[in-house]
Parts: sequence; C-alpha cells; structure tokens
Amino acid sequence: MHAQEITDDTPVALVERNLVFACSTAARAEGVKRGLRVREAQARCTQLQVFPYDPVLDARAFEPVLASIEEIMPGVQLVRPGTCVLRARGPSRYYGTEELAATEILRCLEGLTITGARVGIADGPFAAEQAARSTGGEAIRIIPAGQSPNFLAPLPVSLLPQTELTALFRRLGIHTLGDLAALDTTDVRERFGEPGARSHLLASGLDSAGVVPRTPPKQLDRTIEFEPPLDRIDQVTFAFRATADTFIAGLTKAGLVCTSIRIEVTAESGQVSERTWLHPRLFSVTDVVDRVRWQLQGSGAIDSGLGSPIVRVRVTPESVDDIGHHEEGLWGGGADERIHHGLSRVQSMLGHDAVLTATIGGGRVLAERQQLVPWGDRATGAAGAKQPWPGSLPAPAPATVFEARRTVGVFSSGGEPIRVDDRGTVTAQVALFSATGSIRDAREVSAWAGPWPILERWWDARQHRSIQRFQIVDADGTAWLLMLDGEEWSAEARYD
Repeated sequence: MHAQEITDDTPVALVERNLVFACSTAARAEGVKRGLRVREAQARCTQLQVFPYDPVLDARAFEPVLASIEEIMPGVQLVRPGTCVLRARGPSRYYGTEELAATEILRCLEGLTITGARVGIADGPFAAEQAARSTGGEAIRIIPAGQSPNFLAPLPVSLLPQTELTALFRRLGIHTLGDLAALDTTDVRERFGEPGARSHLLASGLDSAGVVPRTPPKQLDRTIEFEPPLDRIDQVTFAFRATADTFIAGLTKAGLVCTSIRIEVTAESGQVSERTWLHPRLFSVTDVVDRVRWQLQGSGAIDSGLGSPIVRVRVTPESVDDIGHHEEGLWGGGADERIHHGLSRVQSMLGHDAVLTATIGGGRVLAERQQLVPWGDRATGAAGAKQPWPGSLPAPAPATVFEARRTVGVFSSGGEPIRVDDRGTVTAQVALFSATGSIRDAREVSAWAGPWPILERWWDARQHRSIQRFQIVDADGTAWLLMLDGEEWSAEARYD
C-alpha cells in the first residue's frame, strides 16, 4: 500500500518481532498500544492495517523534521525517530518566553503538514518527554523550574527505559516514580546496580543529561528534474548521467564509497517508483545509470515509452563505507575484481535479471531453499535461512539436489510397498529400494532412518502438506534422501 492510500483515520500499526512498535491515533482509539502482540491488536481493532517496522525508513522520514527545526533553533538532539530534544534557554531568550519558542516549533511543523505534535518543557530530557506525552489535550505543557519531581511522582514506573527493571519494581511494590524516588540512593545502587541508580535519578527528576546536538549529515544525494517531462527511457538515462557523475564525485570527495543506493523516480501523474539497489562491491557512475534504467524498465515500460512521463529522478546513498577499505592492491586488482567486472558488463548489456547468483533461503524442502537472485542483490529469504525451521533437514546437506523429484520405490522383504500410517509408523521394515520405482530393479537396503514428518499449513484445506522423510543407504553404498507423499515415493536428493 502506498502512503497516499493511508488516511488520517486509518488504524495502522507498525510491527517488530510480532509486537506493536507504534500505532496511529485511530488505532490507539480502538485500544491498540505499543507492546501488544499482533493477534491481540487485531482482535481489538478488526480494521487494523499491519506493516513491518523499518527503522531506516523511519529515520529517513523524520529527517526533514529535524532539518526544519534546525533552521530556526540549532542544537537539536535526536532521541529516536519522532522524538527530539533541545535546550530551552537559548530559544526562550531569542523568542521572548519558553511558550513562544514552543509555539514557533509547532508553527514550523505545521508548515510540514504535521498535525498532533506536542512540546514539553521541564528540568531534564526525561521529564520534558513525559510532559509532552501528558499535555492533557494541549499542544504545549511547561513544568515550572524545580517542579519536575512533583510532576513525575504519580507517573507509573513503566515509563522508565529499563524495561527489565520495571517488572521487578512492580513485584516489589514500587508502582510509581515517586515510590522509587523515595528510596535511598545508596540502597538502590547496591540492590539494582548502575541501571537501578539511573532509574532512581530519572524518577527523582534529577536527569542531568545534557543535550548533545547532532551533526547534520552531508548532503550526498542528488536530484535532477526534467522540464518538460521525458517519456523515453533512453532520454532519462542520458540526461541523468551528469547527475550520476556529480553523485559519485561527491562521495569520493567525502572519502566514501557507496554499496547501497535508493532511487526515487517521480512521474508526471504523481506516482513514485522507489527501490533500494545493492552492489557486491561499490557503485560506479555506470552502475548508477544502469540501476536507473532497470528501474524504469520495471515500472511500466512498454516498448520504448513509459505510461507517464518522468519529471524527477533522485539518488540517495543508503550504505556507505570508507574509501580506504576499497583501494586496489599494490599490484592492481585480483581475480575477484575481474570476475565482478565481467559479470557486471554482461548484466549491463543484457539486463538486471541476466546474471543470477545461487543463494540459500529458508524452508524445509531442499528444492524450495534454492534461490536465484540478480547479481548484486540480496536474497529475499537470506534472513529466513538463519531462523529455526522445525522439520528442516539437519547438516550435512546432500551434495546433489534434484531439480524435479525422481520417482523411486521402497519395498518390504516381500515386495510390498512401504507406507506410513496415521500414527507415523511404517507398515513394514524397509528392505528393498528401487531408483526407478520398479520392483524388478530393487536392491537391498543396508541402512535406513525415518520417518520424519513435514506438516505444513494444516489449517488450510487446499494448501496443507503432509510428507514423510526417509534416509536410505542402498547396497552400493549410495545414500538417498527420500520423501513419501501420500502413497508416492520420490527422491529429493542424493548424498554423493
């Protein structure tokens, strides 16, 4: 779903590790809150739209907000995307009062079409954040100097950042920040260590952490706008080449190389094609231009024209590295560089999907774990391969995995086909194996193990799968990985 399709009254939740990381105002009105499990949140709000939380996208979306605040009040520190702090003394003196300074921040955010922003002012960053969160419907809440301990006293200890300690505090009968602040500092430190002492300091309203202004990032992204809009791919890529030159030159001047870029292509109709491209080594000018062309070809290109003319192309570095880590060796490039150059050249001439790399993804069946991805891209299932897969095959993996499963036969000593009953028990001892499926070609089995069931989507009547896995060693000493699907035996792989 595009951002344009999400309205202010749409209940939305961002999910991380199956827990709600953040939610919209409409979702909170239905009882959804941070920390809920996804199923519980969906039970509270049946229209809840769930999206995975992307910290990179979150930080990128909040960057214009920080830049706008820095234009009127320097010295902004980013706490996390959506929350920032700055010293109130300078702005309050410049604008006259703390309230006028806070009003100016809200006016700045309104210029970015941001609604619902709140400002809290207190003695420390922690108290100021709680003041902003409990404005009581007002946009600004100011805690008078020296009154932060009284303000924090009735608030729950769950607001403290040390989540592992807050549960312990509640079990010990410490339910509010005032309860924690009333304890002796030395006793808290001896019992809970430095994290407890830090929590006690925050609860007492004595947070003395100074504001550390962020260093504004260097403007390394480059944008080109077309007037009039261009409706041919070759015109866009030719015009973009000079921008790619300045993009790479800017990185080089900063002592950086780029291994991941984000390209945004904006059409005259307002549609935006956005994609992140990876590179096995580092991007050159030609590589950047190729990625723009491939993205245009994949965004609705018909013959040599586009569905809607292009008005803007923007390239942004996603991942950068020190240029010193990518210098050539003393005697020039090695074999890896030559291989990369050759593959990249073929890919540039034939297209993004012309050169594929074999990778291992997640799953249980070996054939499904094989993935072919374009050269330089990251496999979509690479992260899943590292996750636990109950029922997956343990190491070592077979050397030969058949592209299509081969029909085989497994028989008892009397020549009867082997089956597995509903209790997962074989109907007879495995004695004969046929690589062709015919009893006439059967050979004796010297060893076998199994069955190991694979049960997937048992709740789905159409897509459920129940397979029994076996390992068999025939009389020639060849080991096979077999599967029994219903009454059909097949060989999934062979141990060479």
